[in-house]
Amino acid sequence: MRLGGRVRSIRILLAAAALALAGPSAVHAAPLSAYGGLPSIDEIRLSPDGSTLAVIASDGVKRSLLVRPTAGGAPKVFAVGEAKVRRIDWLGTDQLIITTSQTGKPIDLLGPRREWLMGFSLDLKDDKVRPLLAKSLAKTTTGTHFRDAGSDLIGAMNTMAGPPLVRLVDGKPTLFLQAIAFKDTQGLLTIVQSNPRNGAQKIVEFGGNDTDEILLGADGAPVARSDYDGKSGRWSLKLRRPGSGSWAEVRSVAAKIDRPYMVGLGRDGQSVLLAEPDASGYLLREVGPDGAASDPLDVRDADGAIFDPETHRLIGVQALVGDERRYTFFDPRDQKAWNAVQAAFKGDPVRLESWTQDRQKIVVAVDSARDGPGYALVDLGARKGAWLAARYEKILPEDIAKVQALRFKASDGLQLTGYLTLPNGQPARNLPLVVLAHGGPEARDTPGFDWWSQAIASRGYAVLRVNFRGSDGFGRGFVEAGYGQWGRKMQTDLSDGVRHLAAQGLVDPKRVCIAGASYGGYAALAGATLDPGVYRCAASVAGLSDLRRLVEDEGRVSQRYWKRFMGVQKLGDPALAEISPLTHVGRVSIPILLVHGRDDTVVPLEQSRIMAEALQKAGKPVEYVVQDGEDHWLSRGETRLQMLTATMAFIEKHNPPN
Repeated sequence: MRLGGRVRSIRILLAAAALALAGPSAVHAAPLSAYGGLPSIDEIRLSPDGSTLAVIASDGVKRSLLVRPTAGGAPKVFAVGEAKVRRIDWLGTDQLIITTSQTGKPIDLLGPRREWLMGFSLDLKDDKVRPLLAKSLAKTTTGTHFRDAGSDLIGAMNTMAGPPLVRLVDGKPTLFLQAIAFKDTQGLLTIVQSNPRNGAQKIVEFGGNDTDEILLGADGAPVARSDYDGKSGRWSLKLRRPGSGSWAEVRSVAAKIDRPYMVGLGRDGQSVLLAEPDASGYLLREVGPDGAASDPLDVRDADGAIFDPETHRLIGVQALVGDERRYTFFDPRDQKAWNAVQAAFKGDPVRLESWTQDRQKIVVAVDSARDGPGYALVDLGARKGAWLAARYEKILPEDIAKVQALRFKASDGLQLTGYLTLPNGQPARNLPLVVLAHGGPEARDTPGFDWWSQAIASRGYAVLRVNFRGSDGFGRGFVEAGYGQWGRKMQTDLSDGVRHLAAQGLVDPKRVCIAGASYGGYAALAGATLDPGVYRCAASVAGLSDLRRLVEDEGRVSQRYWKRFMGVQKLGDPALAEISPLTHVGRVSIPILLVHGRDDTVVPLEQSRIMAEALQKAGKPVEYVVQDGEDHWLSRGETRLQMLTATMAFIEKHNPPN
């Protein structure tokens, strides 16, 4: 695969630029594999000096790592295969750090199966790939060993507890790993300084028994840590005492569900940026080295912080406000430069993807309503830009279905929003509909390109995505409107959307199916059991059927979170059965499809298995697909396409588009 898919050149005049793009051609439907395979481009990272691009690409099933000069030329291609690459990071200009994950349960450790992060380095000088945290003094299934300051042998896992961190130490890019090391059989979050070339590793910092995060300064030295006791719900912030190895607790709070967390370094590069929950959401404040906390920063609706790529200090925030992605920079010069970048793309949503240390070259992700999602490189110094690649190179502009924003009221009067994707080449009248419910449930749908809804629309269906109550991104009050409404008003918000579209004549209310994954899979099953009479079929991917089992299997903090949405106080609460689809299989009168990955560690496969068995025993129409090697996130191209093919065949069989 070459980097560039549909390659176009873009000349960006930073004052006001226009992109001359070809208009749509005749109606065309791409094959399902174009939508359901892995993205052609999954991630692009600029080297710190801007000389080189690193790209995670795929042919839909197998991944590759491409490395090529920014100025152009043939790339080096490194096969990745079916490994689940989660991120790539540059270590200087000639090494890449690759983070993957795999599902498993290490021998001799207590706890369930989970998704474990693995780290590898790719040395571009010799093209060798070396595993991180794999140097072992004794061959054990739990990984590597280190010696601490007292020369005691410390066992550690060969997996990472978090993403790798790159800092400048004495002017040199240095790698720090978040490891899990053991002291007295207790696994502790541990910061390890690592040299991938020679395998040298040393422990920089051990966390305490309850440490969940350690923050490094720009020089790699630990500056803060947070501890959380899941039993008591006590969260605390500790700062490193200057000139000593001890910690001083400067802030603590009882937080049984919503707890503060460290975001990164503050604007001065010395303070700690803290996110603290309050009635309106999360507030950002800075805690200085002396422990004094600032007033909350004057930013609104911040979803994420923006940090300088070299100093790691806070320089701005970004947020999705309604349907608009907004970037707010504290320095007016940064804001002016970003505004110029956005203006160059004529209203298309633009997201910062990667940039150089001097922030002069920027890779942006562009979500064009006309051309679909892709990537462009902007050179602020040269005042120009170039298109790099389409995210899905097999989906042409004429394959992109129109998406329009919706506003409507639920039956109780609550204002709701959502998105309607309309099939190409068909009048928007009396269309068959698929309701596609998002996961979370404290997540949200966005106005940008969505591969699943685009695939469904390509087969002649309208697709409705609703930000039902409880969804994130619309203020704390809207999230709290979902408390106690799992399977209740959160569910009827979806069918209220169907009724809204039917009243406008856009869809045929007799030709509606529902689908979704994770919580969306639960919503699909609830549509067949708790809100009958609306849908002709239901397709659940990794969905929940028995909420009591979910809550029983979770830890204390997660139990409290789920009980809040489910409106229950204890495991024996009859309400758990009332809103569990498994309890109501007798009400099912429509066909149901269940698709579930065998390696799912978020929603166990058991949730679909017991639902399939109950439906079969009750003589209800059900199809059950188990996906070998697939996790909760449809991370593998082969099984992702299998899911899409199975759901579309099911929907077309039970709700034909014509």
